[in-house]
Amino acid sequence: MDNRLSRSALPLLFVCFLAACATGQGSTQAAAEATAPAQSRDKFGDPAQYEVRDLPVTIQDLQTLERAAALLGSESAWNRNDDRQCADDEAMEKRSLFCALQRASADVYGSHDPYKIADHRRVALQEVRFAVEEATRGRDLNHRLMDFNNLPDTTLADIKHVLAQATTRVRARLSAN
Repeated sequence: MDNRLSRSALPLLFVCFLAACATGQGSTQAAAEATAPAQSRDKFGDPAQYEVRDLPVTIQDLQTLERAAALLGSESAWNRNDDRQCADDEAMEKRSLFCALQRASADVYGSHDPYKIADHRRVALQEVRFAVEEATRGRDLNHRLMDFNNLPDTTLADIKHVLAQATTRVRARLSAN
């Protein structure tokens, strides 16, 4: 019976496919999917610039780091099991390093719309990534913020240390301007 159902469904699927192609929906959808990755990359800037360590800083970078540190003020506020999905962190008011930085960015830039604040390559966040690299020399971390947060030997003091290091660097660069 399963074979007859499958065979009878094939002509219907083929007709639907032809109809979609005739109306342009198939090609429009394919074109949208093909351009979507480029649009998201454009949103976050040139990937070659991600690891540049002397990009211009703003007061908002400093405020983002200070806010993230405040959000992670105690053990009870820290989620040491990051999955880079921040809705549950927000609901529990217990944030990972990544989610604290995301929330801090939203607070500083005045929007909680993820499409407006989701630029996770802002200088403030990159400075934290660079501090994480220094703290974890020799370790291979695929997602620096999440993986560092989740290491069994990472403590809240370590999290605060990388935030403080990034804050010091941003503050020094702001003073130099």
